[in-house]
Amino acid sequence: MYTIGVDLGATFVKMGIVDSKARVSYRRKIQTPSGVKKSHLIDIIVCNIRDIIKESGKKVSGVGIGVPGPVDSEKGIVHYFPNIKGWKEVPLESILKKRLGLRVKLDNDVNVTTLGEFVFGSGKGCENLVCITLGTGVGGGIIINGKLYRGGSMVAGEIGHMPINETGPECNCRGIACLERYIGNRYILERARKVFGNSATLEKLSALARSGNKKAIAIWLDVAKKLSVTLIGVVNLLNPDKIVIGGGVSKAGPLILVPLSKEIKSRAMKDQARHVKICLAKLGADAGIIGASLLV
Repeated sequence: MYTIGVDLGATFVKMGIVDSKARVSYRRKIQTPSGVKKSHLIDIIVCNIRDIIKESGKKVSGVGIGVPGPVDSEKGIVHYFPNIKGWKEVPLESILKKRLGLRVKLDNDVNVTTLGEFVFGSGKGCENLVCITLGTGVGGGIIINGKLYRGGSMVAGEIGHMPINETGPECNCRGIACLERYIGNRYILERARKVFGNSATLEKLSALARSGNKKAIAIWLDVAKKLSVTLIGVVNLLNPDKIVIGGGVSKAGPLILVPLSKEIKSRAMKDQARHVKICLAKLGADAGIIGASLLV
């Protein structure tokens, strides 16, 4: 049995056909046009899904789609996209179902990444899992007793918008001192470029730190410590088996993971700290596609 997973982002739309063992084939990666109208973006999704079905010759049972914003996954409605204009209370699930003639399910992009890691990735075998994606934004997904936890209004998991100080910079969500406002990739880059110049990238920052540059190491240590402030609370509150960390910023690997694990182990409550494991995500760029396919 085959399904299609779609990972809709503000920068790229990624999709592929997924089999029962999470193998992805007939991939497509399309740049999301800047300022694209809602109708045009839907056309892009529909046309490319039709193309990969035709190209593959596979019998597809349905389409799962992860989207970059809050959704009502029961009703299949996109509330809005913070980084793509023109989307407000859009019944995307029913639109795609009508145009494709297939079963369609949608959810938030980090929720589907969490599902992918839970079933096939670093969270496999866990009953209680927290997944965090570190990128332009900081997203979170929560598995409790083997089930994705969505909360009372279906929008749980906004770990990036937990405040880490009483006062601080204003976040895009209109909150104050949110975690994302300190460790979203644009803010890490702002710090790096003040020290190393405008040509600095996250990859260069990591390379400098690995070569022993103390200023680069200090930036990554600060990222880990700020992330730990939130995660210590999460560990104490939810007592997860694992915390899985993914997203582009996580490519810094041990530069974040080692000091983060040390902070959590030393500062979280003893029983919770002893139980939890901190690890990197396994599914990489396919996590959103695989996770979305699991919705159907």
